[in-house]
Amino acid sequence: MTAAQFQEKLLGMQDYMKNFARTLTADEADAEDLMQDTTLKVLKNREKFVDNVNFKGWVLTIMRNIFINNYHKIVRSQSVIDSNVDAYNVPLLSEGGESTPEGSMDIKEITKAIAELSPLLKEPFSMFVAGYKYHEIAETLNIPLGTVKSRIFFARQELQKKLKDLRG
Repeated sequence: MTAAQFQEKLLGMQDYMKNFARTLTADEADAEDLMQDTTLKVLKNREKFVDNVNFKGWVLTIMRNIFINNYHKIVRSQSVIDSNVDAYNVPLLSEGGESTPEGSMDIKEITKAIAELSPLLKEPFSMFVAGYKYHEIAETLNIPLGTVKSRIFFARQELQKKLKDLRG
């Protein structure tokens, strides 16, 4: 893929990147910053992209990793917790469909729970969260489609068990 084709593909991804950045940050300014950081890193690492790999998944994985790394830097740098800062909490909907304070989980706990998954479950689940479709995960990992769906299902079940105490 030429540099021009690569840049054109990246420009075509802007809407996906913006939506994914918003879901990660829940803040418009932070989403813009995350998009810029991701775009720069993708352009800087163009030679690392392999043509037969899903471009969208590759870009969104880079974005997710930048977000997680930035989050960890913020956590390490805060010696005093400012209760007014809520930039990196992921709001979840309660079972009734209403957003509640109890429905907000700390991204640190979620990240930790995902990291504790077995590699067998973590890899397809992380790819799914990054935007890969089931068939793309199956092709990338060279495993059957049904196996991908099962592993993502079991990863979700395991995460629900680990995170149920956080839901209140």
